[in-house]
This record gives sequence, C-alpha cells and structure tokens, in this order.
Amino acid sequence: MAIAYDRERLPAQGTLLDDLHFMTGLLGTLYQGERLAPYVPGDPTPEVLEAEQHAAKTAGRRTPGGVRPRRAGQGFLLTAAERRAIERHSVRMATEHFEAQGWTVKDVGDKESFDLLLTRDGQELHVEVKGTTSAGLEVILTRAEVEKQRKYHPDNALVVVHSIELDRMGEEPVTSGGVLHCTSPWVVEDEDLTVISYAYRTQVGAQHLSKQTPFPPGVPQQRQAKMSPDRAADPDAAAAG
Repeated sequence: MAIAYDRERLPAQGTLLDDLHFMTGLLGTLYQGERLAPYVPGDPTPEVLEAEQHAAKTAGRRTPGGVRPRRAGQGFLLTAAERRAIERHSVRMATEHFEAQGWTVKDVGDKESFDLLLTRDGQELHVEVKGTTSAGLEVILTRAEVEKQRKYHPDNALVVVHSIELDRMGEEPVTSGGVLHCTSPWVVEDEDLTVISYAYRTQVGAQHLSKQTPFPPGVPQQRQAKMSPDRAADPDAAAAG
C-alpha cells in the first residue's frame, strides 16, 4: 500500500505528517500480526527450526552459525504450552478420524515411541501423529520413532495434521482447524530424512591411538588444566581436583 503525491503539488507539512502517522499505524498492525502468527508462509517450519537450534545448543555452539535464526517480529518458535495444545489437537483429530473408520483407538504416546495403537478385527496399526501450524512439508522424527516405524511396517501410519490455527491472544493458547493427511502403510525412506545432528564416538579413552596425529612430536594429546594458585593453596580444593 502506498500514498502517491504529485511532485509539482506536494501537500502541506501537516498533511504529510498525518499520512506518515497513518502509514506507521498500518505498519504496527503488520508487525503485531507477525508476532502473533504461529507460522508465516515461506518461513522455516517452527518444529524444524526449534530442533536445529536445540541441536546447536546441545553441541555447544557459541554462535548461531549454520542455524537459521529467529528473526525479530516473527512468530517462529512456539512455547511449551502452544506445543502441547497443538499436540493434543492433532491427536484428537487423528483419534476421531480412525474411530469413524471403525478402529478402536488407544493413546499410548506417554509410554511408547508412537502415539496411537489401533485395533480392528484382529489387526493392529501403529500410528505416529504430528501436528503443525505450517503447511506440513516437514516434521521432526526421533531416532526411536524411525526405528520403530520401520519395524512395524506395513502395519503403521503417519498422520500429519497441518495448517492448525493457533490463537495466542488469551491466557492459554487455543487451537482450531487443521487438515489431516494420513500415509499408511508408511515407509520411512532414507532420502526423505535430513540429518540435524550427530552423536560422534571420540577417541577419548581409546587404548590404541592412531599413528597419524595432528600434534607435533612430544606434545601430549591429553593435558589437565593447570590449577590456579588459590586452589593450589587450598588442600581441600587440591584433593577435589
């Protein structure tokens, strides 16, 4: 939106100030909408962004290099209460979806590495449910979830409830809407998985060190930190060290 002026007939200063005040008010409304929005189309998926930032923090990264940052004024990350509300909403929609098809549904998410156990005519179905305010193009899976779903195939399913609406205006978040997409049987293909972090086995404590070492000859590969003079003078601190 813009206000156009004829360069040969510019309005008075008071009119320009009124127009400026009007436009900044609109801009404030836009910023407020971005702050309240749980997802802005085209932005990183909130769940994926949170997993990337958590992985970087766990790895001890001092800078957000390589991790998409949270931009000011945009509602990327969700609070714990908002995540719980989205999870409950998606599980409820999935439960209603399968009960309408004649399945008996049991919520086992508190004790199993999947969310719903379905039974019908002697058949079992192990269902993983993911809810998101985004378009649902990416979801986060744990290692246990991937391993279990590969084990349960073909008696398994992935339910993605996407485009959930999240109202943040009240004391507690309120969810509504959402579109349910079900994949069953669900094959977890390697090419559909993106690595966010690694658990790396180091050489600390190894009995045999590699002959090829980046250290110059005579330089020890392990060294204890030097004790400060104050701690060295304290016998209790020296014993603790």
